[in-house]
Amino acid sequence: MYDCTKNYINGEWVDSIGGSTHDIINPSTEEIIGRVSFGKSEDVDLAVKAAQSAFGQYSQWSVNQRLELLEKIVSAFKARWDEIAAAISSEMGAPAPFSLRAQTGSGLGHLRAAIAALQELKLEESIGKSTVIREPVGVCGLITPWNWPINQIACKVAPALAAGCTMVLKPSEIAPVNATLFAEVLDAAGVPAGVFNLVHGDGPGVGASLSSHEGIDMMSFTGSTRAGVLVARAAADTVKRVTQELGGKSANVILESAPLKEAVTSGAHNLFHNSGQSCNAPSRMLVPESLYGQAVAIAAETAAATRPGHPDDPETDIGPVVSEAQFEKIQGLIEAGIEEGAKVAAGGPGKPEGLETGYFVRPTVFRDVNNSMTIAREEIFGPVLCIIPYSDIDEAVAMANDSEYGLSGYVWGGSTEEAMQVARRLRTGMVHLNGAPTDVMAPFGGYKKSGNGREWGVMGLEDFLEVKAIMGAA
Repeated sequence: MYDCTKNYINGEWVDSIGGSTHDIINPSTEEIIGRVSFGKSEDVDLAVKAAQSAFGQYSQWSVNQRLELLEKIVSAFKARWDEIAAAISSEMGAPAPFSLRAQTGSGLGHLRAAIAALQELKLEESIGKSTVIREPVGVCGLITPWNWPINQIACKVAPALAAGCTMVLKPSEIAPVNATLFAEVLDAAGVPAGVFNLVHGDGPGVGASLSSHEGIDMMSFTGSTRAGVLVARAAADTVKRVTQELGGKSANVILESAPLKEAVTSGAHNLFHNSGQSCNAPSRMLVPESLYGQAVAIAAETAAATRPGHPDDPETDIGPVVSEAQFEKIQGLIEAGIEEGAKVAAGGPGKPEGLETGYFVRPTVFRDVNNSMTIAREEIFGPVLCIIPYSDIDEAVAMANDSEYGLSGYVWGGSTEEAMQVARRLRTGMVHLNGAPTDVMAPFGGYKKSGNGREWGVMGLEDFLEVKAIMGAA
């Protein structure tokens, strides 16, 4: 049984002050695998005070000192790799190979990216007749989700440490185990007491207290747009910096010149992996009318070949979704699609055969979708693909941009140059050309209701820095 009933504050594991405890559920088996505490504002107060106390000294560490610390964290992280991967599989259902390679691997990627960014970024330069310096923003509140848990923890904690900030992390209460293990990694690497603090809990308790706390100088939040609005409102009175990575409903524009089978298969796989639980998933596939029937058939074939199953089964392609609440939400949206006139080309409502226990969803493809339907507007956050026809590229671009979200986009064309022309017209923070993967050194973030600020690489590091102009020093 996993024990996440203690918080990590000022370099020590301590009991929550009157916080309640709750079950941690394995979404593959619906069994209890541990307990997590739900902290209170008093826990947040202790953690913030520890971070404030540590900031004075840690913020003055040299770049070389911070680089040495990050390298020690890399070594300590590698030593716990298998343990972290196993925890992620147990608490959020990622297939074991995927958890080892992608889920846990992304954490290491962001640690290395923070090292590279700190080596690259100029922290002091002359502009005009002044010296401009970049210095740590202060004490940071970090709130992270369950879908890519160690990825989101590392891509906040690593640049915060690189910048010289101190912090309080509230991980997801649904998948808290990897966060506890990560705190142990930081402790083993010698992160000074108070620099990193961990308080377990939910949004209304710990999240709201962090966001409104006068001792927090910056909030970095990843999660739903609805919750992001609450964080921003809570932070407004103290005028703290708020950066947010929120929801998405990303379009995948397949051009007439694209290699159709490769483009459709890649797009469907990209949507189904991680059980559709990725904010940047290409959930709307836009296809020329002349190729629509072929594209639907290829996507349906891909869905039928995508095997849901338990994380430890070597034949598993995707695991369950994370919770009963998520399962019910996805089922409701699938039913809404059917009621509004979309046709199921593969999958559909209910659980896959033989997987009656666990929160498993059938990989689903909808055809005859238009861009005004609920399934084309709302973030489903499950393995559900909508395929929409378009008459010309202007209509495709208009449909891609006709969304309250603007996190990511995808374009497949016969050449990079052709795909690039379309990418420049998309109102999104990121665009993948012809199946290109994400790049940990490139900025990650979106337009519109997909958030503000950027994570990853140099721009992710800059979000944790203030800019000071010193006149007459140049």
